Amino acid sequence: MKATQIIPILRIFDYQKTIEFYVDWLGFEIGWEHYFEENTPVYMEVKKGDIVFHLSEHHGDGTPGTRVMIWGEGIPAYHKELTDKKYKYNRPGLEKTFYGAVSFTVNDPFGNTIIFNEEYAEEKHTDLEFSSIH
Repeated sequence: MKATQIIPILRIFDYQKTIEFYVDWLGFEIGWEHYFEENTPVYMEVKKGDIVFHLSEHHGDGTPGTRVMIWGEGIPAYHKELTDKKYKYNRPGLEKTFYGAVSFTVNDPFGNTIIFNEEYAEEKHTDLEFSSIH
């Protein structure tokens, strides 16, 4: 078997808070939204580059408190972009982890955690200022 894409389904509870966090702050785009009929929960796709999440208000789709780890490049620059927005509910620190990554963690309004990681390279990341919070 060869996986071609993995899409986490994260539970959400409030459409407006979802848009504020995932679209306005994290910079994801809405791929599509689905409602079975008027006044029913949303099931939607958001994406940023190669990162795709399905977000669901449906009972039984996903569990609040899910943790997702993302590995990529440009994590310090993305961290700066987010912190420069001064989002009221999230001010993540940049860390050098025990597992050899430059990393930061965000928590969505529904208890889900997304950890953004880039492999640490001394020559590339030597000038970064890391948070002392553990």
